[in-house]
Amino acid sequence: MGAESVLRKGMHHMKLRIKFNKYGPIRFIGHLDVMRFFQKAIRRAGIDIAYTGGYSPHQIMSFAAPLSVGLESNGEYMDIEVNSMISCEDIKDRLNKASVPGIKILSVKILPEGAGNAMASVAAASYTVSFRQGREPKLDIASTLPDFLSKEHIIITKETKKGTREVDLKPGIFELRWQKNSFFMLLDASSGGNIKPGQIIEAFLSEYGEALQENALLITREDTFTNLGTQEERQLVPLDAIGLSALPEGGEAYES
Repeated sequence: MGAESVLRKGMHHMKLRIKFNKYGPIRFIGHLDVMRFFQKAIRRAGIDIAYTGGYSPHQIMSFAAPLSVGLESNGEYMDIEVNSMISCEDIKDRLNKASVPGIKILSVKILPEGAGNAMASVAAASYTVSFRQGREPKLDIASTLPDFLSKEHIIITKETKKGTREVDLKPGIFELRWQKNSFFMLLDASSGGNIKPGQIIEAFLSEYGEALQENALLITREDTFTNLGTQEERQLVPLDAIGLSALPEGGEAYES
């Protein structure tokens, strides 16, 4: 085994989970453009990424829940597979050097065998939500929010491809509080739930006779979580809590 890279034993690829943030003007770049950016950045960084087979091979890459245009994030995730690597820190440094202002690689983890991909693993997401200056509601949020949260159901009408349907947001609100002039939210972000922060704010204001002003919200996704427990007893951990930050002796990746 040469000094240039550490190869995994056998013919398997090594699966990595990369955490990054997205901020500033880059927040207006859509998910497909972010994906294309990383494809190019990985090539510029000289990372030995694995490709699919067939007549049109592409980089093996998947993202967790795509971020809506206009939102900033401190907790975005991407999984890739590599044929060889020196270290997680080397991958992180290479990608940051190949990156642009507004996207910064925060961590790289080696995933254990059998770990689900980032998209399939998403169970929840946390957000900080505040109002732009001059677009704040008139109601007293701190005194009104407990009454809102005490309701058995929080029903909204959601537009779908087949028309409209009523959705109860309450089961998908894992945590909601008002602190330091902003909301903190922990919401269902699974494929079956996927609640948006704006839906919560609209429902809250509507309940007390106010409308959400256009472009009033500043939203930052703080992190994205997977559930290690059950639906009844959730054990939510960030997606980068799984895996190793360094290669164990022998080059094999085992679950910590």
